[in-house]
Amino acid sequence: MEYVSRVPRPPLDGLIDDLYYLEGAPPYARLMLPPPGVLLIVNLGAPFRVRGGADTGMAEFADGCVVTMPTRVWEFGYPAWTRSVGVHFKPWGLAPFLPMPAAELSDRPVTVEQIWGRPATEALRDRLATAPGPREMLTLLEAELIRRLCETPGLGLVRHLSSVIAATGGAVAIGDLSVAAGVSSTHLAQRFKELVGVTPKRLARTHRFATTVLALDPSRPIDWGDVAGAAGYFDQAHFGHEFRAFTGLTPTRYLEVRRRFLREHPGHVLDNWPLPAD
Repeated sequence: MEYVSRVPRPPLDGLIDDLYYLEGAPPYARLMLPPPGVLLIVNLGAPFRVRGGADTGMAEFADGCVVTMPTRVWEFGYPAWTRSVGVHFKPWGLAPFLPMPAAELSDRPVTVEQIWGRPATEALRDRLATAPGPREMLTLLEAELIRRLCETPGLGLVRHLSSVIAATGGAVAIGDLSVAAGVSSTHLAQRFKELVGVTPKRLARTHRFATTVLALDPSRPIDWGDVAGAAGYFDQAHFGHEFRAFTGLTPTRYLEVRRRFLREHPGHVLDNWPLPAD
């Protein structure tokens, strides 16, 4: 697959991790995407399918999709050849581009058309599809985002506290954050749900899990009890419950799937976090 990525210029760099272009044959027809991950995908190829959580069916997306902070694993079903441009947002970064509170989209992917309307979405896709190359496409997408950027009340507070949560790997007392910020825990939770889609406690839980799992070396033996204890989980059973919620797999099965990915597709551009659907 071809993958081109770059960080946008200010002020978007405070909202976005990177803009990217993706084209080619996916390593597997179905991939799981554990949280955290806030995405906007403008699709330029055949439709793909998304399942936003274990209790929903697969939905087809032709123009692309928008995903706020998920609370559980997502499943992507790719066509044999895929082509798209997209945005990896910071947890708070999508809020200035949404016409509704982020919580309304929690674990519910929607089309780009539902966010920006059909005429604007079709016009953007046409401009992207006729651009001479990936870098020009990313420049076009960046310009569209800058044009749509809106002032968002409370964004500074949520951005600062989300950054603290991320920097600590989720190991921070949310009550202490609200006291330090001079706001009530209720106000803080409401702001986070509006702009991130989940409460700060839920965001911290997600970061704690992601930090723990991304630190694992799948090439080495792993003592899951030690991993759970070092990450601050109450016991291994609690860790196992979190693992299934966030990846759809048991820890042991995750390790098997992760090793399979690395063995079958060494050095692949998607070899860090997505997993083959089990």
